[in-house]
Amino acid sequence: MNIAAVRNSIENLYEDRCTIYELAATQDPETKITSQAEQEVVTDQPCRLSFQKLSSALESPPAAAVGQTIKLFLAPDITVKPGSKIAVTRNGSIMQFISSGLPAVYPTHQEILLQAQGWA
Repeated sequence: MNIAAVRNSIENLYEDRCTIYELAATQDPETKITSQAEQEVVTDQPCRLSFQKLSSALESPPAAAVGQTIKLFLAPDITVKPGSKIAVTRNGSIMQFISSGLPAVYPTHQEILLQAQGWA
């Protein structure tokens, strides 16, 4: 099995683009106060979203819960820390997610479970 050929075949399926943000400590030069701020670490990276177990929204206060699994497929050489914010552009629409847990990294790709930001 030629890993490079398999990886190329998988990457040909990437129809989406993602930008990845991480929290980074930044210090105000004037006040010397350190705070957390979002920092863009990967820009416009080809990727693919997969939606599984789609179901209608379940009524539960205070917001409706959506029962689905969202998985991001990405090149294996991109580092995505758990809890990173990921903006995915698909068909001109931007969807905001946070990564949950460690990515499953394979020689040909990686898979990252995502959680939608906000409420349904």
